Amino acid sequence: MKVVINTHYGGFALSKKCLKLIEELSGKKPPSYLNIERHDPFLIEAIETLGADICAGPYSRLAIVEIPDDVDYVIEEYDGMELVAERHRTW
Repeated sequence: MKVVINTHYGGFALSKKCLKLIEELSGKKPPSYLNIERHDPFLIEAIETLGADICAGPYSRLAIVEIPDDVDYVIEEYDGMELVAERHRTW
């Protein structure tokens, strides 16, 4: 499974060009980039089509990482820089 993360301090954000392409590909207006699922196939296609630099919003540097399909993942972040981790229980 492909998952999009931000690899730079500042936080995940998408450009207007990227959101417009997602809308064209999906046929519907995407949710706010803050609520889009990071494994959304239209998001992945937009980044692969336009390139990560064009799809990145201000202060973002996007990357697509590949994880096993059966992993229940969570995106962890520190000051906006993200990584993908396997979800587990914590107390």
